[in-house]
Amino acid sequence: MQLAKPRLDIGLATNHLEPMLAFWQGEAGIAFDHLLPIREGQDQHRHDVLGSVLKINHHTSPLPPNPPSGYRELIVAREGLATPVALADPEGNRVTLVPPGHAGVTQIGVRIGVRDLDAHRRFYAEAFGFPEERPGVFRAGESLLILEPDPEAPADAEMRGPGWRYITFQVFKVDEDHAAVLAKGGREAMVPVTLGATARISMVRDPDGNWIELSQRASIVGSLS
Repeated sequence: MQLAKPRLDIGLATNHLEPMLAFWQGEAGIAFDHLLPIREGQDQHRHDVLGSVLKINHHTSPLPPNPPSGYRELIVAREGLATPVALADPEGNRVTLVPPGHAGVTQIGVRIGVRDLDAHRRFYAEAFGFPEERPGVFRAGESLLILEPDPEAPADAEMRGPGWRYITFQVFKVDEDHAAVLAKGGREAMVPVTLGATARISMVRDPDGNWIELSQRASIVGSLS
């Protein structure tokens, strides 16, 4: 898979916007970029993380109390640090700020708890074609995916619920890449759809059911066709 943007994005969901924004913009030091209305009752507060997007999706209706997804932690390279700083937002979502290069993270990394490490290694190697830098650690452009065995990881992760819920890859041809992921064992969560003149997106799922968005964004690739 050829990435249109050499970085991944990550999204979380919350019903409690103000304390979450105070944490992420204040204590975590992540810069707000812009507000994107998604639908009635859902706004996405987009934040820039070294070229990746942290998507804080605020829902006005109560989110179902579904268990956490397998996405466990956001790791952010931060200049000026001598040692890692582990933090958690008001709802327990973990973020660790690290010196650039710590554990190979030069931009961001996403730590994912998985039930079957070998199945997920095959998934990211074959369905996405990402290089494996060391066992269980895959490079997606400048970003890292860090897979760790976790017997408590979900067997069928839900999209709806509080906390980390999905990651996004920007691609050039979403229909082609969506089909390629399915052909290599990925599960379909949402067929490709066009969102006005903004983007064409789809959703696939990893072996534990974690949701992955594929996005062909006009502002990046220039065309939705």
